[in-house]
Amino acid sequence: MKRRVLLLLFALAVLAVLVLLWLGREGQRTIGPLPQEVYVWQRSWGPEVRHSLRQAPDLARFVILAAEVDLSTDPPRVSRATYDAEALKAAGRPVGLAVRIGRFARRGGATRRFAEAPELTKSLTGLARRLVEDARSRGIEVQEFQLDYDCPDSRLDDYPILVRAVQKNVAPVPVTITALPTWLRHRRDLRSLLDAADGWVLQVHSFELPRRPDDEVELCDPAAARRAVEAAARFRKPFRVALPTYSYLIAFAPNGDLLGLSAEGPLPSWPRGVQVRVARSDPDALAGLLRAWTMDRPKELAGVIWYRLPVAGDRLNWPWPAFQAVRAGRLPRRDLQVQPRASEAGLVEIDLVNAGEADAGWPVIVKLSWTEGDLVTVDGLAGYQVLRTGPREIRLERSTTPWDRPIRPGERRRVGWVRLAGAVEVRMSL
Repeated sequence: MKRRVLLLLFALAVLAVLVLLWLGREGQRTIGPLPQEVYVWQRSWGPEVRHSLRQAPDLARFVILAAEVDLSTDPPRVSRATYDAEALKAAGRPVGLAVRIGRFARRGGATRRFAEAPELTKSLTGLARRLVEDARSRGIEVQEFQLDYDCPDSRLDDYPILVRAVQKNVAPVPVTITALPTWLRHRRDLRSLLDAADGWVLQVHSFELPRRPDDEVELCDPAAARRAVEAAARFRKPFRVALPTYSYLIAFAPNGDLLGLSAEGPLPSWPRGVQVRVARSDPDALAGLLRAWTMDRPKELAGVIWYRLPVAGDRLNWPWPAFQAVRAGRLPRRDLQVQPRASEAGLVEIDLVNAGEADAGWPVIVKLSWTEGDLVTVDGLAGYQVLRTGPREIRLERSTTPWDRPIRPGERRRVGWVRLAGAVEVRMSL
């Protein structure tokens, strides 16, 4: 009897160990709201950026672009961003500095390494120290220093050299790296890199460049983002995930060759005849992704950092109402209306009004009808053409292109007018 009891206890102990091993392999889960931060990626700040900072009192941190380094030139070209320290202090949020580093120039068919360029490593660490000291001299206490370097997968073993050198020069400020999902396949090299850094941010907003204009393009695949987060959690190091709010324009020549990309700044002056595709960040999909992580996520997922701060006039970014809706985990409300506006007897102006929270595209057709009275004259604006479809019915038609500026929340756009014999009621629909 005693032997059976001992065997049973031994079996239970083995089972308990197996359960613990299984739980340890799978990792711990958690629920609840995630801290949210935002990148302020503008190279120079105007009133729009300052206004946006004041609209985000509940964000946990601002990570601002401090400088960009182009390693394709020798010596590297450094472009420092101009930010408003007083506006940052007035916003009252912790501040991080980020440096974007372009890839090395290729020499002899291979990308150079930091191990082969000690003078370059010294130059970058000196830049990091100067950026932190400059921020401190302006009254900003830097909470972290981010290295945004899209290191080639084959050079991950070389990247820790730069990380440790920067750490030494900006101590005690923590040094964080941004990581790409493709790095997750290189477990040994990435683990060594993460051991060198004080923290990391997983960027899931990336896409394969399309080879042809008709190829599918998706800036952030929610299913792929979930898989990447689960894979990142297996490294057992807390991380944040960067989610996109912006869009890319992708231009192709008439023969189908890729011309270039644009995601920031003024629209490029591509030649006539180009084909333009848009890779958008879908606010509905990302709201669902955030909501899902709020209900269940790996314990290692410690926060979300949005790229980038919505600013008035930024055509390739979400408007503020959509950003706020997504941050709350709900779909932005859509409500595009067509409204008549009688300016004088018989004259009716036609307005499109965005009463929703998300950008609205231009409707292809706007229908107008009335029950009595003759049509005197009509005209379409903003690219709309007039088509007579009946004695007392017309419609406005237009084609849409990626160049179109969307109708932003709260915006009213005049798209045409109609003059009728007498004061009559005009019915409109999209």
